[in-house]
Amino acid sequence: MNHAPPPARLGFLYPGHAAEDDYPLMGSMVEPPAQVTLIHTEFLEDAHTVEALSEMGSVSRLSQGAEALAGSEIESVMWTSTSASFVLGLDGIRQQIDTLEKLLGVPASTTAMAFARAVKALDAKRVAIAATYPEEVAQRFREFLHHFDIEVVHLSSRGIVTAAEVGALEKDEVINFALANTREDADALLIPDTALHSAAWLTDLEQATGKPVLTANQVSFWEALRLCGKLTPQSGLGRLFEEAP
Repeated sequence: MNHAPPPARLGFLYPGHAAEDDYPLMGSMVEPPAQVTLIHTEFLEDAHTVEALSEMGSVSRLSQGAEALAGSEIESVMWTSTSASFVLGLDGIRQQIDTLEKLLGVPASTTAMAFARAVKALDAKRVAIAATYPEEVAQRFREFLHHFDIEVVHLSSRGIVTAAEVGALEKDEVINFALANTREDADALLIPDTALHSAAWLTDLEQATGKPVLTANQVSFWEALRLCGKLTPQSGLGRLFEEAP
């Protein structure tokens, strides 16, 4: 007789306000529903620039967020900014993860690391990237993936500077953006911005593009479940969730 695992208790540190409602939505979409605790972290400037993102992802900002999660009985914690982890490079990401694990005593990860793991989980060798970021930031994502032997066959940068503007993009715009950047020779399409809504449209995105689609909020949620050993096959959240590792 199979006993369902108890619901996962997941913690997310999310910078500012844009598409954070994707997380409780995904929490309600999985079986059993997950408990989501989301803390908004602060920053000096809402801008996709290397300088602003480095401040946003700094140890002091993450530590402040972690304090707000202390005592919440979460089983894993995610720093859910793709760009404010990969702009800091692998050493910066390790420092972010180390900081959170030491402060909270639970496994931690970042959205950038979640992308690398999710690409491997799909056994995708070549990817296309539809980035909402400016070019300089998008190129850093390519460099980050290169560390994991992930070949980028196409990279587009939409050049949007603020998370607030990205968060306002609606379903048709997101699907058209995905379609414009799908490539026949790519095994998957990556859409790397946690400010972009995607959770409700994952099935639509994959049907439109004919490819596995990995979005920032989706891979963050997947990684949070994986870290605490509560990842089980799910429907409605894209091909990534259909087979648990």
